[in-house]
Parts: sequence; structure tokens; C-alpha cells
Amino acid sequence: MSTSTFEKSSWNWQIYRFQQQVEEWLEYKWYSLFSTPKKSPSYEWIIAPWLTFLLKLVFWLLVGLFLGWVIWKLWRELSPYFYSWLAGGSNYIDPGTKVPEKQISAVQLWKRSQQLYLQGNYQQACRHLYLAMLQHLHEQGILPQNASRTDGEYLQLLRASAIQIQPYETLILTHEQLCFGNADIDRENYEQCSQAYKEIANS
Repeated sequence: MSTSTFEKSSWNWQIYRFQQQVEEWLEYKWYSLFSTPKKSPSYEWIIAPWLTFLLKLVFWLLVGLFLGWVIWKLWRELSPYFYSWLAGGSNYIDPGTKVPEKQISAVQLWKRSQQLYLQGNYQQACRHLYLAMLQHLHEQGILPQNASRTDGEYLQLLRASAIQIQPYETLILTHEQLCFGNADIDRENYEQCSQAYKEIANS
């Protein structure tokens, strides 16, 4: 029998060798991941480089998200003060804000709210008390009116000043209910707002 009749390789042999290599590779990876060096006194795990990279990536991603959230919260809280500081003080009035030539005084708005109250129109009466509060802040130089300023921004700026915030909160929260809520404003709500406005006017 000549040597030329022997097969040098076959498909069965190639498949067997491939299976053996895969098994050896998996065994090696398993061993490198979960075994500890014999000479090491501590029980540290040996972590694959790709897993280390993935853990670092997740860690820095979480740190970045946390810092972004903190910066966003700080910006929401401090942006009114920042804009006021850029404008040169709390008495700054935005040039884009249209201020009427003849403003109605806080006292006139308060009197109008009483007339509306006597007519039973509690919603408009409370709204006029809110407007009287804003005009009072403007007249006293505490916080000039700004058409683009929201109720939340008014509250933030008032909390920063050294004044009793409770009566302002009562009027502002009632105004928010009038504008954005479906709550009915009744006589009791008006009386609370009226008491709050009296505290503001007498302070």
C-alpha cells in the first residue's frame, strides 16, 4: 500500500479539532475569570479587560448623569438670581417688558376686588388681590413687575428676600389654581386671600 492513499486531513478531524479548541478556550476564559492565583494570599478576582472597560464606562456614565441632574436642579433654582445679577440688581426691569403708562395702584386693585366679592364673583376678586400683591411689590421696590415672570419665579425671588413668605404663597397658589386648575374658588378662598393681602399691605 503506497503512502499516497492515506488522507492527510478530513472534515471529521477538522470538526473535532475545532470543538476541542473551543472547549479549551472556554475553559481558559472561565479559569482566568474566576480563579485566583495560587501565590496570592488575598482572594481577588481576575476580571477580563473588556469587563473592566464596561464597568468603568457604566460608572462614568452614572457619574455624568448625576452631575448633569445636579447642575440642572441648581440652574432651575438659581437662574432667576443669575439673571437679576446680570441685569445689575433686583430693581432691573426687562427692556422687552411693556409697562403701561398709567398703572393701576395696589389700593385701587384691592378696592376692585372688594366690589367683585360683593357681586359674588370670587374668582375675579381673588385675581384682583393677586394683581394688587404684584403691584404692591412693584410700588415698594421689592420686586418690579415683569410680564414674562412666572408664579414659580416670583416665589423663588420672594423666598430669597427677608420677608414673611406665607401670605405671598397663599395668593400665588390661589392664582395658579385659577389659571391652571379646575378648582372652584369660593367665599372661603377669597377670605383667605383677603387676609393674606392685608398682612402684605400692613407689613
